[in-house]
Amino acid sequence: MSRLVQIAVPSPLFGLFDYRWEKSQAIVPGLRVLVPFGRRSVTGVVVGEIEQSSVPENKLRAIYKIFDTEPVLPPDLMTLLQWASRYYHHPLGEVLSSALPVLLRRGKPYQLAELEFFRWLPTQIEAEHNKGGVVQQQLMACLQEREGQAVPAASLRLISPRWRASIKALIEKGWVSVEMVSQVPSNAALGQGPTLLAEQASAVEAIQSSLGTFQGFLLKGVTGSGKTEVYLRCIEEASARGLQSLVLVPEISLTPQLMSRFEHRLNGCLVSLHSGLNDTERLQNWVCAALGHADVVIGTRSSILAAMPRLGLIIVDEEHDGSLKQQDGFRYHARDLAMMRARDRSCPIVLGTATPSFETLNNVSTGRLIELPLTQRAGDAVPPTLALLDIRRRKLIEGMSDRLIDHIKTHLEQDGQALVFINRRGFAPTLLCNDCGAAADCHRCDAHMTVHVRTNQLRCHHCGSERQMPVACDSCQSPNLDRVGYGTERITDALVEAFPDVPIARIDRDSTRRKGELERQLDRAITGEARILVGTQMLAKGHHFPKLTLVCILDADRGLFGTDFRSLEHMGQLIVQVAGRAGRESRAGTVLIQTRNPDNPMLQTLVKEGYETFANVAMDDRRMADLPPFSFMALVRAEATDAREAHAFLLQVAEFLELGKIGTLDVMGPAPAPMERLGGRFRAQLLLQSDKRSTLNDGLFRLSAGIDHLPGTRKCRWSIDVDPVDLF
Repeated sequence: MSRLVQIAVPSPLFGLFDYRWEKSQAIVPGLRVLVPFGRRSVTGVVVGEIEQSSVPENKLRAIYKIFDTEPVLPPDLMTLLQWASRYYHHPLGEVLSSALPVLLRRGKPYQLAELEFFRWLPTQIEAEHNKGGVVQQQLMACLQEREGQAVPAASLRLISPRWRASIKALIEKGWVSVEMVSQVPSNAALGQGPTLLAEQASAVEAIQSSLGTFQGFLLKGVTGSGKTEVYLRCIEEASARGLQSLVLVPEISLTPQLMSRFEHRLNGCLVSLHSGLNDTERLQNWVCAALGHADVVIGTRSSILAAMPRLGLIIVDEEHDGSLKQQDGFRYHARDLAMMRARDRSCPIVLGTATPSFETLNNVSTGRLIELPLTQRAGDAVPPTLALLDIRRRKLIEGMSDRLIDHIKTHLEQDGQALVFINRRGFAPTLLCNDCGAAADCHRCDAHMTVHVRTNQLRCHHCGSERQMPVACDSCQSPNLDRVGYGTERITDALVEAFPDVPIARIDRDSTRRKGELERQLDRAITGEARILVGTQMLAKGHHFPKLTLVCILDADRGLFGTDFRSLEHMGQLIVQVAGRAGRESRAGTVLIQTRNPDNPMLQTLVKEGYETFANVAMDDRRMADLPPFSFMALVRAEATDAREAHAFLLQVAEFLELGKIGTLDVMGPAPAPMERLGGRFRAQLLLQSDKRSTLNDGLFRLSAGIDHLPGTRKCRWSIDVDPVDLF
């Protein structure tokens, strides 16, 4: 008789699906299987065996194929993902699927790829009289030079694109052998670390002594205080005990520099996981970690979902960063999942930052985390001096005051390096008609198109749509168009004009799209070849520029007037992080913040008293307003081609929640999203808030179970966002 099994299928439907298991192989949770689903065949994941099904026997379908002999998702990871599905109220099938690399979702083998190696067999005398072609002669010379060593195919491919036919002839003659080898990358350390400061040594001792047990730490270090050195010492100890370490970074831009530093210091197998890898590279690194070969995994937020059988240490660098939150699909927060994974695996977790999130500060005050302070900069470096530049009633040169330009000139003359920070890419954020006042708007979003002069295009930074720069206004046909506002392109052009002989590097998402370009530009910045840097938040955190002495922050006022309740927190974090790039070596650093609100009390507090005092004041405001982290929040979002349908659906959701409401669950809305139209669809949202996590969860569990039965469900796309990091 066939057995019954429950399969998690990647589908927006909550619940599992029952199938017949007609194979002799044991039913093990975490195996990938191919199953019929509607009219399609999809890759699902085995959740477990069941005794009986509510589906009639004649309607139960059998699985087609089992891809694995061992589970690709081991028991500990299955437990974490099942918890995450419940906590974030997202279908388990999509949660499990998101944990797998794309190629594993497509049924590719769960194994390390075998690389081809070729070896010269030196006993054949006939080779001396070989009359082969030029390519064959070059291949023979290359193989003979290695004196019988195995040569990878990648080396022979460099000789000629037609190398394959020539090597085949040599193999047929018996002069060359072929070997297939599963290759695990290995790294050899090149140097040792510096002597630790007292605070660093204390932090390292606390973390190392907790290996093998669960304990959460906040490594709260001022910028340049040597947090990475603490990470390295703890990873070295974990590796010595046979444990794997997972290091999460918020953005791909941090990965190359961190990877380079880790490779210089650590022995063993180091791999990275991030969106810059192609599908094959990502699969190989993921499998390398899952099979236990990788000693250290460095990656962005999705790395928290990687299988690691020897996991013994988790580090979340820049834990405050919003990029650690997934903003579509399975909307998890990598930092919070890391806390749960560390608890389940009984291992320590280190949250490192100079500007802790308010949630993390609250966890320290309630005793959930132990704070490890690093108050001194490493080496001879001293904290930079922060100053406000009042630009009211002053003439601006492409968004920069004359005093700012003078400061840049002074630092360049003193052999310093300057960073001009503006968190807006492109040339200008708006194209306006001077005659009728019409702006060039996106046809699919409630947003202005951004001017990109380099490509002569208008581009929407929200949906990605592009069109050629118009020569006349669409509304009145006037050619009198004005580019309003400033972006990295415009600032770069202005600096090139002001300092024509000074090398300048622009680092943003547009300028680093080509593979390897980010690493090249960062290398120019680190070596000091580029004397002036212009960039967005890609440069705001984690990077070490030894020669940087001046940081200029443009448009700092935006965070003072944001619509989101977290705007002030994000502004403070961004300013402190950008400021921390200055003066990281022996020369003192200066930070100039342009503002039209120099008397703003929160800005004054941040500049004069530092982030800690700033955060305490802002958290008191949050506490009085009963906002997170002193309450718990979720958003139910809906989008449709008709704004009325999204609004009507959320009204049904609100009524559903109100009918069975238990406890103090506040249901607010529905209301249009701050940007109502995005990508051609209209968005609305319903805000749920409670002073108890359990009350919020109870309401969301009821909603997850009943939302598919609401009349408006099929007319909208909807999602549940637990612990949203913004209300956008």
